[in-house]
Amino acid sequence: MPLITVKVIEGVFGDDQKAQIVERLTDAMVSIEGENMRPLTLVIIEEVKSGDWGIGGKPRTAAEVRALAAGTTDES
Repeated sequence: MPLITVKVIEGVFGDDQKAQIVERLTDAMVSIEGENMRPLTLVIIEEVKSGDWGIGGKPRTAAEVRALAAGTTDES
């Protein structure tokens, strides 16, 4: 029984995006293990409080990550 755990910063992904994460990761696992494993594939999305996640040696907030994803910051 596959278990996929995804950690994201709280407030970065909306409900629709999280549903897509669950669907696509399940699809990826099923493509490897076979369709019979779909009902047994578990995906858990854990949200980490904004500011409690470090990227590049710095704590990051949801707003900073959204800016990075949008390419509206000079940091990489």
